[in-house]
Amino acid sequence: MTSPHRLSTVILPVRRWHEGGRDQWLRAEELGFHTAYTYDHLSWRSFRDGPWFGAVPTLTAAATATSRMRLGTLVTSPNFRHPVTLAKELISLDDVSGGRVTLGIGAGGSGFDATALGQEPWSPRERADRFAEFVPLLDRLLTEDAVSHRGTFYSADEARTVPGCVQRPRLPFAVAATGPRGLRLAARHGQAWVTTGDPKIFGTGTPEESRAALRGQLGKLAAACDEAGRDVAELDKILLTGFTPDRGRPLESLEAFVDFAGEHFALGFTEIVVHWPIPDSDFAADQRIFEQIATEALDKLGR
Repeated sequence: MTSPHRLSTVILPVRRWHEGGRDQWLRAEELGFHTAYTYDHLSWRSFRDGPWFGAVPTLTAAATATSRMRLGTLVTSPNFRHPVTLAKELISLDDVSGGRVTLGIGAGGSGFDATALGQEPWSPRERADRFAEFVPLLDRLLTEDAVSHRGTFYSADEARTVPGCVQRPRLPFAVAATGPRGLRLAARHGQAWVTTGDPKIFGTGTPEESRAALRGQLGKLAAACDEAGRDVAELDKILLTGFTPDRGRPLESLEAFVDFAGEHFALGFTEIVVHWPIPDSDFAADQRIFEQIATEALDKLGR
């Protein structure tokens, strides 16, 4: 997963499949995106009271509609998932797609997912503790035929995941992390690392401050890889856009995006992910410009 200069998109699961949903995934493949991701939430932010479909069924449908483009989640979390059942869904999805699935995975947050099952929201420490147990167990479940485990939060009793993933030894993990514990998980279990930038400067920071923060995160990832005895170059570095002080400006024109992407590829990122435009939302953008970016930006950057 180490080819430089990839451009991907994330399609929020807000449209019925037969009322434009399928067309978006097909168009994403036609435009040449490397990967089309979707969010894995039960509901999310301003979309809470509108349509919102499940990630795994959506990706399964997308797998049957497309043939070349990779597919994935940005990101799945322990908030409402268990490693045993998730592993079974993932090997099924990987099989349907012919080995085109990447699992983006993170510790989760304090949004609607955190309480939808009737539980109290977990503290940041508990989210980190659960994540630290969730990822290694999921790794085992996707690489071993039978797994037993007794943990603090998750257990498995001879859980079977035969025949395993099409991708060997398993489908790739893209681990979302900025803190030391999460970065260690990325270094040990990830084939890629994901960030949205530094949320502390989203509202008041500058693009220059954002790039400095991202440079610091990349340095911490390299240190975690050194600690794990791994070359940081083995991991793809994925930037999910829309959550830095630049916000939607990179999608205002082809030139603006090329400038933005060039600056971030120069930092060491290998993949940039842009949101598929959604009118009247934080992800509103001109569809024509978006498609021009998809088809022309990488050539202008020299791939």
